Amino acid sequence: MRVQDFSIADWLPAGVSLDEAISVLAGLAMLATVAAMWQVLRPSNAFERRFDEVLQRKETLRQGALAAARRGRQRTNAVGVMRETVTRLNLLRSKHATEARNMLAQAGIRSRDAMIGYLFARITLPFLLGIALLADANVFHLLPIPPKYAPVAPLAGVLIGFYAPIVYLRNAAAKRAKSIRLALPDALDLMVICAEAGLSLDATLARVSRELGNGSPELAEELAMTAAELTFLPDRRLAFDNLNTRTNSDGIRAVVNTLQQTAKFGTPLAQSLRVLASEMRAARMTRAEEKAARLPALLTVPMILFILPTLFIVLLGPAALGIIDTFSHR
Repeated sequence: MRVQDFSIADWLPAGVSLDEAISVLAGLAMLATVAAMWQVLRPSNAFERRFDEVLQRKETLRQGALAAARRGRQRTNAVGVMRETVTRLNLLRSKHATEARNMLAQAGIRSRDAMIGYLFARITLPFLLGIALLADANVFHLLPIPPKYAPVAPLAGVLIGFYAPIVYLRNAAAKRAKSIRLALPDALDLMVICAEAGLSLDATLARVSRELGNGSPELAEELAMTAAELTFLPDRRLAFDNLNTRTNSDGIRAVVNTLQQTAKFGTPLAQSLRVLASEMRAARMTRAEEKAARLPALLTVPMILFILPTLFIVLLGPAALGIIDTFSHR
């Protein structure tokens, strides 16, 4: 073969053009160059490589910490604005602050800034909802508010914004108290078992709180906090008073009175808890029977309004039509 007759395209695989082959070779050359430069510039031993990895990891953690600090600073600024507003209005020393603290504790909200957010919502939501409904009634018309009720809409927004936080907390506290009341007899049975096994009151509450963590987290949380307060507070009565304040439940109040009388008079703890558990189960059954007894009276009004008219139409309709046909001589 002569040199002038040599062609690279004849030696390439089928379907591969000369331009594609040049592109592939250029890419491989670039990869080889990058690999050679990395091989030259990388640390020469394992210790230096490990040190560089540690530095990179440290830089990554530092960037993550700075990002978290910036997010926390933004949140702190928002909370700071709310705290400054509530402090300037002197709401933390009012009776609303004490009521808010008790309601938040009964609802299970124990954040440090929860009361600040609640008081801030109490003073800002009426204005926000009032202005929003005023703008909607006069400009946007998003809600189907008749024109004659347009002046009443802002007033309704103010009332809703003022009472909405209170209603929300009361509903949350009521649901939590109901959950605690339903789980209390089972907790008392577990406390009886622990007391008969020889555990102290602090250990009994801690053990029962662990066992109830999945079934009733609300009651488990309260018992765990009470166990911790019994350990650290100088007066045990203060821990029981805090439990009563946080729950505001008749069942918890009966349990606290039983525990205090047991500690004062030296009566057996297991026997007292067993009697209290049986009484609570009987009370729960009594409440269920009361609901079942009220059911016929509650069903009377819907039956009269919706069922009886339909029944009368079905039964008396054909007879009425026959009477009408008879008197009309059809």
